[in-house]
Amino acid sequence: MRLNHFGQTVRLAILGLGSRGIGQMNTLLEMKDVDVTAVCDAYRDRADQAAEIVLRERGHRPFVTTDHDEAIDRADVDAVIIMTSWETHIPLAIKAMRCGKRPAMEVGGATSVEECWRLVRASEETGIPVMMLENCCYGDKELTLLHMIHEGVFGNVVHCAGAYSHDLRDEIGNGDVNRHYRQRHFLHRNGELYPTHELGPIANYMNINRGNRMLTLTSMASKACGLHEWLVAHRQDCPELVNAQVNEGDVVTTLIKCANGETIQLTHDCTLPRFYSRGGVIRGTKGMWMEDGRLIYLEGLTPVAADDWAHHPESDAKYMEQYTHPLWREYRDFGIRGNHDGMDYLVLRAFIESVQNQTEPSIDVYDAAAWMSITALSEASIAAGSMPVAIPDFTCGRWVMPRSSAARAEFEC
Repeated sequence: MRLNHFGQTVRLAILGLGSRGIGQMNTLLEMKDVDVTAVCDAYRDRADQAAEIVLRERGHRPFVTTDHDEAIDRADVDAVIIMTSWETHIPLAIKAMRCGKRPAMEVGGATSVEECWRLVRASEETGIPVMMLENCCYGDKELTLLHMIHEGVFGNVVHCAGAYSHDLRDEIGNGDVNRHYRQRHFLHRNGELYPTHELGPIANYMNINRGNRMLTLTSMASKACGLHEWLVAHRQDCPELVNAQVNEGDVVTTLIKCANGETIQLTHDCTLPRFYSRGGVIRGTKGMWMEDGRLIYLEGLTPVAADDWAHHPESDAKYMEQYTHPLWREYRDFGIRGNHDGMDYLVLRAFIESVQNQTEPSIDVYDAAAWMSITALSEASIAAGSMPVAIPDFTCGRWVMPRSSAARAEFEC
């Protein structure tokens, strides 16, 4: 990634302009070589708001529509950014590829394994790459940990954990008012609804799809109480919601077994009172790291014995500075910008450069399919009494050959 270099202008259609879409569009407009030529949202007022921002920033008003087909199939669109509801990401990405446009999808889980296969087939048949915009893969912490793993700091990594632990009761409970899609998913589904924030970085740690792959998973959901109690307390204006059955368990736990023997634990936890955490844990033969508390223990390096560590825990701060990822050292000099502590800018920049250079993106269609499939597979496991479920090999055997590309250079330091 060349942060101080701007190339040929990439003309974008932005689909989905809620708070996330507007925020990401603003980040894209910070790039001198990006233009927005079409904006689309199911709600016209959101699309008009986005058009006014583009007019202010670029001096022209983009094409505005509520019909995604009109936005995608335009001659002045080179690539499509999909920020719509979870269940529309894959269908819209396929439409974009069929129209000859490169799509980038915001994160979210799949509704079925078959739609993941359709995404892969469409990319292979058209020869057009897909990128998932998993910003957490570009976080300072996550890339530094990846650097530490590559440097052997943790030894042989055998287990990782991650979570999406975020009290979203207000957002979910008011989804009908705020026109947010999460609400219907929590009411009607029961599974690991939002796996990629935790799984994406772990997949990089464990070389998933590049010499390793996920084999099977087992998921279990707790009972669903938190959202219902919140609705009773805060949404008496809507008896339909107060009386609705909430299917999504308050805490969903998923265990994944990998081909090379590692295990992964994912936790989805959005409807109980709690602090925000992505719950990261790395366990290796030379030590461990924990996100909660930002703690580390490295055999032979941590200054206290393991038995005394609980009373004198060591912060990860020294190691985070020592092993800061080269991309983030450059980024700090360049000037951190965008949302989510700067990671949004990096993932969007990676997509723009893959379009300019006509290269495979850093997070490709096989990554997107594998990570998104966890949602549908976890639903199947929970529905079957937490039975193990096989995870498809979307690479059709190519995972055994480590794949490298210029676009993934930042992940391979």
